[in-house]
Amino acid sequence: MAGCQRTTSKASSSASTQIEKTTQTSEAPKKSTTPTLFFHGYSGTVNSFKGMLQRLEENQVAKQSLQLTVRPDGTVQATGELNQQAENPMVQVLFTDNVNNEWNQTEWIKNCLAYLQTTYGVEKVNVVGHSMGGVSALRYLATYGQENSLPQVKKFVAIGAPFNDFVDDSTQTLSDELANGPAVTSSRYQDYQRMIDNVPTQTKILLIAGQLSQTDLSDGTVPLNSALAVFALLTQHGNQVEEHVVEGDNASHSMLHENQEVDKLVQKFLWEAKE
Repeated sequence: MAGCQRTTSKASSSASTQIEKTTQTSEAPKKSTTPTLFFHGYSGTVNSFKGMLQRLEENQVAKQSLQLTVRPDGTVQATGELNQQAENPMVQVLFTDNVNNEWNQTEWIKNCLAYLQTTYGVEKVNVVGHSMGGVSALRYLATYGQENSLPQVKKFVAIGAPFNDFVDDSTQTLSDELANGPAVTSSRYQDYQRMIDNVPTQTKILLIAGQLSQTDLSDGTVPLNSALAVFALLTQHGNQVEEHVVEGDNASHSMLHENQEVDKLVQKFLWEAKE
């Protein structure tokens, strides 16, 4: 994907500048009762988002008070309680069968949202998904996004999610993909195309991709163009979409949720940006 190097560098530079500015002039995070659910990736565990949740809590950005564990039959088991004070509550979600497919995970995500609504009367949520967690979260939006009986997803953050599977089309520049979508599409991406009308246009979306170097245009697992593949599709659908490329050794796939630059991007998008 040689034609994409200069564009990628520019995007990453822009993201870095934005982070630097945020660090210097950041406002205090807005506090609300809207819970944010964190979904791990393929083979993820309690440790997958543990560090990010702890850092956000230590920095008094948000507070974790509830953990949901979903069994293979879809049963949701809760540990802790959702504090309904305005403290940006965070909910870590764990799948007991952590190597299951995105179709089943879509149903499990639905069960988690239904549980929050039934138990706590939750009407709005934010969602953060790493890797397959992001893939399954978008499939949830494309399947159940128009269901009025479920909580509305206000904001969705995808971190290193292979939306175009592991297709790496070296003939297409990143700028062309961001404008027009991927030239070569996987069956997963084609599903998103067919189901896009179900995605609520009011859901705001942040796509975060990792790039190890100027020659390795991936996070070591997910190609850069796959993590950003749905940018054009969602933008043309009417969603407000942001994309950021994080560079360097700490941008490797398993380190993205341990990267403090990613912390800052998530914090700003979820709790500092204007509604």
